[in-house]
Amino acid sequence: MRTTFMAKPNEVDRKWYVVDAADKPLGRLATEVATLLRGKHKPQYTPHVDTGDFVVIINASKVHLTGRKPADKTYYRHSGWPGGLKSISAGELREKKPELMLELAVKGMLPKNKLGRQQLKKLKVYAGTDHPHQAQKPEVWEVRG
Repeated sequence: MRTTFMAKPNEVDRKWYVVDAADKPLGRLATEVATLLRGKHKPQYTPHVDTGDFVVIINASKVHLTGRKPADKTYYRHSGWPGGLKSISAGELREKKPELMLELAVKGMLPKNKLGRQQLKKLKVYAGTDHPHQAQKPEVWEVRG
């Protein structure tokens, strides 16, 4: 009798991928990166095991926002104190902290549990073209769309 294959956490073969975010739409880029982090592009994907790969995103400051999103899309955070709601537009966030905008987009597409937090740790985002992960010999992943 054949049984369903389930990947074991210690048997997962992880690769490193470099994704260039220059002139790519934010959402389309985030979905591809979330797929890589979860491991859904692999035939041995198992929902309850972290089978994903490491992803390095470069040129985060050049990510494309369509329509009027740079002015209209708003990111919120709260300090925990009364009246402590802070907001920033997507255009301002892209200028100040472009890495955070991509991290938040990808984080929203991962599971909201321990597994999702573990997968998010494999994401490395950099505003420019330089990154310190050359020793891992990352492969280039071309984003469609």
